[in-house]
Amino acid sequence: MKVNIYYGGRGIIDDPTLFVISQITTVLQELNVKVTQYNLFEQKNGITALPNTLKDADGIILASTVEWFGIGGYMMQFLDACWLYGDKDRIRQIYMAPVVMSTTHGEREGMMSLAAAWEMLGGLPCDGMCGYIADTTKLENSAEYARIIDKKTENIYRTINQKMPVFPASNQVVAGKVGVAKSIDLTPQESEQLSEYASDDKYVKKQKEDLQELASIFRDKMGHEDPKGSSEEYINTLKEKFTPVAGVSARYKLVFSDNSKLKPIIIDVDGAKCECRTGDEEGCDVVLTADQRVFEDIFGGRMTFQRAFMAGSVKLKGEFKLLRSMDQLFDLMGD
Repeated sequence: MKVNIYYGGRGIIDDPTLFVISQITTVLQELNVKVTQYNLFEQKNGITALPNTLKDADGIILASTVEWFGIGGYMMQFLDACWLYGDKDRIRQIYMAPVVMSTTHGEREGMMSLAAAWEMLGGLPCDGMCGYIADTTKLENSAEYARIIDKKTENIYRTINQKMPVFPASNQVVAGKVGVAKSIDLTPQESEQLSEYASDDKYVKKQKEDLQELASIFRDKMGHEDPKGSSEEYINTLKEKFTPVAGVSARYKLVFSDNSKLKPIIIDVDGAKCECRTGDEEGCDVVLTADQRVFEDIFGGRMTFQRAFMAGSVKLKGEFKLLRSMDQLFDLMGD
């Protein structure tokens, strides 16, 4: 029998969850169970490949610590990877026991979240354990707490070893109808290989560089020349397309990151007044930085300011709500 423990905390010394899973490991090993622990904080760059480790496990323990709100980002990344890359047929045969300790509040909600997530993945939940531990030393020195951990661990072992049946859960049905991940027709082996690629930073970086190179080649073949607009032309377009918006008063700056010859554009909006000029002024409410080609797409009506920001083509410094108002102030998409 093999049990994997996935620890989603930060690995700090006084984390009560670390003590609990240490006790669980000791009890399981005494019952001749092979236990392997995966610390997600140590493998944060390879979390997407960890679902591959589920294939030879009879049961797993998902352990996390609630430090302020929820089960933490590492555990959510692992569950996301199970949803995207995990072998669902194999997951349906695996029991999962949640272990959530809290140093603040919300340990019961965290345990329920892990159980619900595993059920939505199709897996088999079994009773776990949770508790509020303000002082880890009290947990370590308490014989009563040790007996609780031992007893609950024995119940986990019994459930997995005897393959006890569990009642169907409604969230499994709901997930099967409305929460189905988009199918890409991959075999479990192909999905495993894809998860390994996704966790390889060098591979992902190389793919992005290849895509940028291909995009450049296609632009050249389609006859797209380098942008030739000037700051003065962009200013004239802004003045022509300006539409006052009640309550909007702000100073914007547009910075061309790839063309040092183009001066930044300052846009002063005060109600029905709009003044545009070139200059590198400080104290602006919003600073937008992008390549000239991106700004050409925006001024040409092929892209909005907000959409360019959401796509990652524009860097924003300042208030997001003022960025949204730019598409209202300047109707560049209009005829």
